[in-house]
Amino acid sequence: MIPRYSRPEMVAIWSPETKFRIWYEIEAHACDAQAALGVIPKESAAAVWKAKDATFDVDRIDEIERVTKHDVIAFLTHLAELIGNEEARFVHQGMTSSDVLDTTFNVQLVRAADILLADMDGLLAALKRRAMEHKDTVCIGRSHGIHAEPVTMGLKFARFHAEMDRNRARLVAARAEVATGAISGAVGTFANIDPAVEAHVCEKMGLTPEPVSTQVIPRDRHAMFFATLGVIASSIENIAIEIRHLQRTEVLEAEEYFSPGQKGSSAMPHKRNPVLTENLTGLARLVRMAVVPAMENVALWHERDISHSSVERNIGPDTTVTLDFALARLTQVIDKLVIYPDNMLKNMNKFRGLVHSQRVLLALTQKGVSREDAYTLVQRNAMKVWEQGKDFMEELKADPDVRRAMSEAEIEEKFDLGYHTKHVDTIFARVFGAA
Repeated sequence: MIPRYSRPEMVAIWSPETKFRIWYEIEAHACDAQAALGVIPKESAAAVWKAKDATFDVDRIDEIERVTKHDVIAFLTHLAELIGNEEARFVHQGMTSSDVLDTTFNVQLVRAADILLADMDGLLAALKRRAMEHKDTVCIGRSHGIHAEPVTMGLKFARFHAEMDRNRARLVAARAEVATGAISGAVGTFANIDPAVEAHVCEKMGLTPEPVSTQVIPRDRHAMFFATLGVIASSIENIAIEIRHLQRTEVLEAEEYFSPGQKGSSAMPHKRNPVLTENLTGLARLVRMAVVPAMENVALWHERDISHSSVERNIGPDTTVTLDFALARLTQVIDKLVIYPDNMLKNMNKFRGLVHSQRVLLALTQKGVSREDAYTLVQRNAMKVWEQGKDFMEELKADPDVRRAMSEAEIEEKFDLGYHTKHVDTIFARVFGAA
């Protein structure tokens, strides 16, 4: 990803320096395990660790690769330059390139997942804080973009918190799914390397041994990982879209924080645009863009091919870097989101009581009116509000068919806002716990 949408900690996971360092650690730990089994001399294994404080020369490795046309061989050649050809004689003993590449990729994905989980914890904390702050801030709920019935702004935040909490659990599962390593040699049979080497390397690298690898770790694991990132991105967009709608001039119930000195438009000085949430919508598309290629990587020829390789070299860094940035940006948006309760009440009252139509409908059926007739009675009065700007309560009071079933006081009682928010505490307890 470009620097504009990147944060240093996640970018560092995917740097060539980090990659080569992981390659080196895998090779060195494998040598230790081989020495313990008596396959290679102990002094040869110990000599590999002479490079533990070395800085691998990325330019030199690239120079070698231009000749060898093979990245792992280029790295091993450079490692031999650092520790000596004799000491490097037993490095990569019985291993194949995918042992290094796949195990490294999964180490990087696990580290990336840990950063993303921390990001999600920050977002969840922000959502919870705003939910508690606006638990009783009444606003209109909308379906199809049209006024429906009252909700609270806190319920919106609580809903997003519950969704992100589910996403966090999915990411924990996806992290576990991808936290495997394979040091099983060509076609995965351990013919030239003992399974104990794999167990040792995986333990040192924070992974578990892949139960059955071919020459690669099965890509269904990675498909699940990237699919999970895609779901998280969709949830980010879900929140972003809500904020964008609430910031529209005609609505203006919430607004991204507009900092001193910020400019909204090069042409129109009055503009305050929802640029951060629009940006999040776009970034979510980029993360989801990786999902289908990750799914298609599952189907490889026989014990391996490298059709997955070019895909993963792109989607590994791009999706994790982008999602890390997006989660951090969304947390900032939620933290500073400006809420306008007065505008919420104004909008809710724009159609003068229309949002209470269901309560009246239900009350009429309780009074013995058929549902079909009750619907007709309520709708014909509601249409006067839509088309003529009438007051819904007054129209109902003036309707003789309604008044035959309900008294004036009974009609007025159906316009109590508290009726719609009486179970907010119950919902909050479900989301955040009884405390």
